[in-house]
Amino acid sequence: MITKPISISSVDSVVRRNFRSRASVFSCMPPEGRDGAFVTALDHLFLWVRSKRLLLRFTVFTRILLAAGFIPTGLVKLLGRRFTTIPVDEPIGAFFEAMYQTGMFWNFIGATQVAAGALLLVPRFAHVGAVCFLPIIVSINVINIAVGFGLTTAVTFLMALAALYLLLWDYHRLRSILTTRPLERLTDVPTFRLDRWETIGFTVFAAALLTVFLSTRGFGSVQATNLIIPLGVAAGLFTLLRFCWIVWRV
Repeated sequence: MITKPISISSVDSVVRRNFRSRASVFSCMPPEGRDGAFVTALDHLFLWVRSKRLLLRFTVFTRILLAAGFIPTGLVKLLGRRFTTIPVDEPIGAFFEAMYQTGMFWNFIGATQVAAGALLLVPRFAHVGAVCFLPIIVSINVINIAVGFGLTTAVTFLMALAALYLLLWDYHRLRSILTTRPLERLTDVPTFRLDRWETIGFTVFAAALLTVFLSTRGFGSVQATNLIIPLGVAAGLFTLLRFCWIVWRV
């Protein structure tokens, strides 16, 4: 039986027709059908979060807490110090000792933690800090679960949730990863800003909190920490009262 040979051009034309037919069907679908309900739900959640004046202050507070949790512990690793004094005959102590003995990798972990924490404190780059922070804290949480690190696992889990919240706050900066459809009603979101006194209060509070956390890791003197704790508490209370006054005035 003799069969007629198939030319390359005919095969190419068939492929092109099939591709065009599929593309035409896809282009007729509504944006929600292409991107899915998940992106739409994130859009609505983002717009709701950004419309709340209180959540701006909560976002700044969360960034400060996460930075204070990462920078001191990261410095310990970056400077080549041991992270814990737990005996090596326990799983947790053996794990951290093995990580410490890697040398350069131990320093690298510390550098990434310090970088992520520092970026969170800079508003222009806070979204980059949140992107860097999330995989690190998720990895730490998995390690804590694996070695049975007790209540520390709950703390790192909450930190991971906080990092997810920060990503939601800057969702509009990262949204193009999920979809190319423009975000509707973005211009309707009010642009809230901290006033000058709130900015000063948060800055003093962040400096005090970092000083306290650094002192727990052997950086700084106890006397300086004892002096700055009341200042940090006062700055936090002042910032809270300032916000309450702003809401009452509006």
